Amino acid sequence: MTDDQLLRYSRHILLDEVGVEGQQRWLDAHALVIGAGGLGSPVALYLAASGVGHITVIDHDHVDLTNLQRQIAHTTARVGQAKALSAAMAMQALNPDVQVHALTERADAALLNRLVAQSQVVIDCCDNFQTRQAVNAACVLHRVPLVSGAVIRWDGQVTVFDPRQSDSPCYACVFAPDHPPPEVQCATMGVLAPLVGVIGSLQAAEALKLLAGVGTSLMGRLQMLDGRHMAWSELRLPRQADCPVCGSGQAH
Repeated sequence: MTDDQLLRYSRHILLDEVGVEGQQRWLDAHALVIGAGGLGSPVALYLAASGVGHITVIDHDHVDLTNLQRQIAHTTARVGQAKALSAAMAMQALNPDVQVHALTERADAALLNRLVAQSQVVIDCCDNFQTRQAVNAACVLHRVPLVSGAVIRWDGQVTVFDPRQSDSPCYACVFAPDHPPPEVQCATMGVLAPLVGVIGSLQAAEALKLLAGVGTSLMGRLQMLDGRHMAWSELRLPRQADCPVCGSGQAH
């Protein structure tokens, strides 16, 4: 670690649980961020600021004026640009040390299979049920921990699925692939801007903990936030033995 890096990351290094060794783990790590929108913005910025050395961001969408109310990685000047490229610009302006790989294509199963295999942690910040299932399947296959978050209107949720642990559920244990929920989008339902920051920041924190091997993750626990009353609740998530993705007889 250079003198500049020791200074830049000094407030992390001061943490007993992190220190120089933990910071070096982040510098050596590769994180995959799926989506560069409301959740992906704080995730990408905090991972870059924290010194995660290699970050891949994938998003096929472009910056729209309606995004700027909550997607803080983007600017008015970058309306019309690819979100992944816009986010990469923000990340590298914040921390030039970080190597950012921006992909402006859809996250299909074949691409996810390749990207997840190269990553130590995956942060799901997308808003598409099929993509979430594909991300989960790739994480289970390659035994890579997955940090999952979602926000709509006044409500948010965050959890961790860690296929390295024998008792961890996967996303399909909680949300069956063949029973998609009713499609809900910010464009029709609305969303309170700071809530994506709250959930996205928690996703970034969980990802950093997983990469450094610090503390206890949200594995098996779904944290839910009611933003109207700023009240948290927690739901226990057991692994399902008959899960079509991680259950008996499936790839682990």
